[in-house]
Amino acid sequence: MGVTLAEEIMLLSLDDESGAAKERQAAGWAVAGGILLELVMAGRVTVADGRLEVTRAAPTGVALLDGRLEQLAAWARDGRRRKVSDWLTKDQPRAVAATVESLCARGVVTEERHRALGVFPVRRYPEADGSVERELRARLRSAVVDGADPDGRTSGLVALLHGAGLHRQAFPDVPRKQVEPRMAKIAEGHWAGAGVRDAIRNMQAAMAAITTAVVVTTVM
Repeated sequence: MGVTLAEEIMLLSLDDESGAAKERQAAGWAVAGGILLELVMAGRVTVADGRLEVTRAAPTGVALLDGRLEQLAAWARDGRRRKVSDWLTKDQPRAVAATVESLCARGVVTEERHRALGVFPVRRYPEADGSVERELRARLRSAVVDGADPDGRTSGLVALLHGAGLHRQAFPDVPRKQVEPRMAKIAEGHWAGAGVRDAIRNMQAAMAAITTAVVVTTVM
C-alpha cells in the first residue's frame, strides 16, 4: 500500500525545511489514532463504546501497522476490551517514533541529529521527497476546499485531523472557520461502514478527552 494515514498526518505536522514537529501533542494523538483506524479498516480491531478489541492478530503486510498490532495484541492479551483512550495514551510516543522511522525508510524524510546548546540531543526530519506531501495536500484541498467527494481513506484522514484540531496543519493558508464546517461534515458522513464510523467517533471522543486532560493538568 501507499503511505498510511499515520504517515500522512506526520508529514502534515513536520516543517518541510527544518523538520521540526508542529502541534506535537495533538499530532501525536492523531498519528496513534490513524494507526488504530487502519487496523479497524483492515478487520484486525473493533472499537465500540469507547473500548477496543483485537479480533484478528494476523499481519496486514504493512510493517508500521503490524508492529503496532503486535504490541496492541500483547497489551490486550487477557481478552478484555480495553479503553481506546488508554491505548492512545500508552502508544502515542511509540506510534510517532515508528511512523517517523517508516517515513525515513521510504525516503520521504531524512533524519538529522544535533545538540541544542551543545548538550541536549535533538532530532529533526526535513523533507527529502516533496511529491508525497504535494499529492496529499492536493487531495485534501480538493475534498475540503473545492468540495469534491472524497474517497474513504481521505474521509478517514479528514476525520482524524478534525478530531485532533489539526486544521491549520492541513490548511495553513486557509482560515480555520472556512474549512472546519466541511471537515466536520466529511467526518460525520456515511463514507464507511457503521463499524468504522463508530471507531472514528470513539477515537475523536478519546482524543478530545485526552487533550482536555492534558490542558487542565498543564494549567494547574
